[in-house]
Amino acid sequence: MPLFTHKAKFDASVEEIWNWYNSPGAFRRIMPEWEGIDPIQAGKLEDGEETIFKVSIGPIKRTWLARHHSVDHGVGFSDRMIKGPFGAWNHQHTFENDGDFTIVNDNVEYKLPFHIFTGWSAPFSVKPRMVQMFRYRTDIVINDLKQIKKTSHLPRQRVLVSGSTGMIGLQLCAFLEAAGHEVHRLVRPSTKLPKDVNKENIVTWNDLTGEVIDGSLENFDSIIHLAGAGIGDKRWSKKRKKLIKDSRVIPTTNLSNIIAKLDSPPQALLCGSAVGFYGNRGTEVLDENSESGDDILASICREWEESTKAASDSGIRVVFLRTGIVVSPLGGALAKLLLPAKFGAGGPVGGGKQMQSWISLDDEIYAIHHLMMNESSEGPYNLTAPTPVNQKTFAKTLGKVLRRPAFAPLPGFMIKLMFGEMGKKLVLEGQDVRPNRLLESGFDFTFNDLESCLRNCLGRATVS
Repeated sequence: MPLFTHKAKFDASVEEIWNWYNSPGAFRRIMPEWEGIDPIQAGKLEDGEETIFKVSIGPIKRTWLARHHSVDHGVGFSDRMIKGPFGAWNHQHTFENDGDFTIVNDNVEYKLPFHIFTGWSAPFSVKPRMVQMFRYRTDIVINDLKQIKKTSHLPRQRVLVSGSTGMIGLQLCAFLEAAGHEVHRLVRPSTKLPKDVNKENIVTWNDLTGEVIDGSLENFDSIIHLAGAGIGDKRWSKKRKKLIKDSRVIPTTNLSNIIAKLDSPPQALLCGSAVGFYGNRGTEVLDENSESGDDILASICREWEESTKAASDSGIRVVFLRTGIVVSPLGGALAKLLLPAKFGAGGPVGGGKQMQSWISLDDEIYAIHHLMMNESSEGPYNLTAPTPVNQKTFAKTLGKVLRRPAFAPLPGFMIKLMFGEMGKKLVLEGQDVRPNRLLESGFDFTFNDLESCLRNCLGRATVS
């Protein structure tokens, strides 16, 4: 059978890497963003444990079931595909001490379906995809361990997360689990939880009344509140704008009122917000000291942040996460831009001068963890990369990464015609926002420039 090999060196002990791989969140963390993989079950590192997920093979989703075998703690483990798209697949991981470092060897024996006829295509159809996938996995492990080490001297926390089924929430919970924290999820009765989520660590509430239906909000170290209706999911009717506002302000008010009266309240409440707080400001350079804008998004963000007053008045440390454009093919702006960009239609929109303050998905969750663990962090923090770009530069960089032209412009009136007020606010307007307070707090960005971020999350890294 063909053999794919990969070797990576990590600045961590074998035990640290083993514990990371054996965490509930590890499997979701190592799944490449561009593959669109849906985890169903993540097995522990024990013989006979099974990992199940859905993977895209062209336009078709296939179930992949892998079973662990030859598990030897701190030495290695293997997983064999029992069901899936390949004719055969056996993946062996081995761990070696190398002084202060650890070397992880990956050896994958595989066969394509009808291998006698299709095997010749593996160097073109399979190997490039595997090279990018294993490079991504290596970078994730390196970056996660780097972030975890920064706070390894601090106690692990018991954390409650709302909005845990969203793009940010899913990866945040996975990282928190990989970092050794005890993660619980605050959900509504109607919330559809991913199949790989631990159904025991759930608190159910009515977010519009504040009634806790099942579980308790007592004894959490931190609460991370990210829930809210998607701003860019649908056109903005009066009803939709009311939903966008109410889904943020009402639940945050209720949550703040509840935790302010608890016998054992959390030490910190980290509340979602957005750079929309600053309104449309052209090329004006903005930081956390800048005043709020005067449009609908700025108004919503102000009320959203103000609705935490009961929590802050009770002595709980409150942090506002003013997030920019989170760059990931898993959702948000990039997911909508990808299809036209792949067809060469990703040129400047509405002139392309509007500033776009962006952040990688990994830096978003690393920043939240950093602020959660930093007891001196309080108030507003801009979660944006230090290098915002205008929309024309964003489009040009995306085209470069995809190796597609990016010169076909899209006039502003077309955006207004297609998306109405939502398109005007989210696409044609922008802000030049800088993360000054985040940098001053000691946070180091993994992706400082847009091109490296796009190459990482789209599987287009340059391979040496």
